[in-house]
This record gives sequence, C-alpha cells and structure tokens, in this order.
Amino acid sequence: MADGPPGRMKMKIVCTIEARMQSTRLPGKVLLPILGKPMLERLVERIRQAKEIDEVVIATTVHPSCDPIAQLAEGIAVKCFRGSEEDVLDRVLRAAQSVNADLIVELTGDNPLVDPRVISKVVQAFMAGDTDYCTNHLKRTYPIGMDVQVFPVKVLEQVASLTRDPRDHEHVSVFIYEHPEIFKIRDVESGITEDVHSMRLTVDTDADFRLICAVFERLYPKNPGFGLDDILALRKAEPGLFAVNTHIQQKKT
Repeated sequence: MADGPPGRMKMKIVCTIEARMQSTRLPGKVLLPILGKPMLERLVERIRQAKEIDEVVIATTVHPSCDPIAQLAEGIAVKCFRGSEEDVLDRVLRAAQSVNADLIVELTGDNPLVDPRVISKVVQAFMAGDTDYCTNHLKRTYPIGMDVQVFPVKVLEQVASLTRDPRDHEHVSVFIYEHPEIFKIRDVESGITEDVHSMRLTVDTDADFRLICAVFERLYPKNPGFGLDDILALRKAEPGLFAVNTHIQQKKT
C-alpha cells in the first residue's frame, strides 16, 4: 500500500476498470484480440506495471452479455465486480468497496494503450497534496485514451449521497469536476506539443481498433512496457498509420 504525504495514512490504491460488452459503436470491443490476447487483458497487463497500484478490479455489469468479461477476469486472476449497467457511479463505488480500496484510480476498458508512467504521474500528483480529485483530462493535453482519474472512495461516497441526476451516475466523476466549490481539484498537464492533444488512442470504432492493433504490433514485441513516448516516436516515423481514425468524433460526456 502506498504512503501519502506526511500525516496521511497508508492507502490501498485500487484501479477500477469500467468494461461491458454492450458498447454502441463497437459491441464486444473489450474482448477483441490484440496480439492473441483480449484487449482488456492487455490493459490489465499495462496497469500492473504502475508500481503504485495495489490491486485491479474490473467493474462490469450484471447483464448476461458480460459473462465472458467475468470469465476472463477469473482466468487472469483479477477481481471482478458486477453491478448496474446504467448507474456506473454505483458500480465503480461498489467495485472499489468490494476490495476495501481507499483510493480509486479510474480507467475505462476502451483505453488499452494507457501508459503506466502516466498512471503513476497522476497518482503521485494526488498524493503530493491537498486534493480530492486529480486527473489529466480537464484540459486536454494528453492524447485521447491516456485519461486517468484519481479520487478517494470517501469522495465518491459523498457524490453518491449528493446527487441522483442520471448524468452524474452515468459519468462517474462529472459531479466532482463540475463542483470545484465542494471539491479540491488538480489537473496534470503533459507538456506535449498541441498537435498530439487530439490524437485518438482509444477504441470506440473499428478504425480506432485497427490503429491500436497496429501500435501493439510494431512496439510490443521489442518492448512490452512501451509508453507514450514510444507511441509518439512511432507517429513521427509513420504518420500515415495514425491517419486511419482522424475522422472519428469523440463522444461528448
């Protein structure tokens, strides 16, 4: 378990992964194969490289279509919590509570390229000081698909008690960052040039998935721990590769 700043108790840091099979634009995407393993398994593999993470739990739904996600979790020794399909806030909260988490690192199953170093950077920024919520996406300075959100379980419990708005419960952290008068918020910026801020490294469509597969195929065999710097170097070397999904519009929260 990670130590916090002086005076802060040791915290159990748990990464929750929201994953389901009923995605609208590419159903079943979280189990599509990347180099012979399901996308969700590749994501777990990357998360486990972040030294701050004590445990990973997949937060999926009770819908029967998500049975294969639960089966995968068992096969790769990852805890799985099954909850509401619509109330994602409740699902993530209960998933974290099921493993006695103190601090949630919230990720989604459609971001298999998330960099363990970026996870560490956002966690460390949270641990450094007086913060209720720390992320790297309020001001878009990282490519889409590198999003990390960090907040204590007690903050999410507070949110659950303050709002019943369906939008707040569908999008876990919206109520937090839209209420800076209640919560102390910190945003971590990348320092990366603006031309890559809108780069898509997430999976919403088949075009997105084809790019992610191509990135893994080129980088993973030589360096399974490849990071964002390696992806950006690949983009510089093969710019045409990254044009495949530039026409895709990101869904609004």
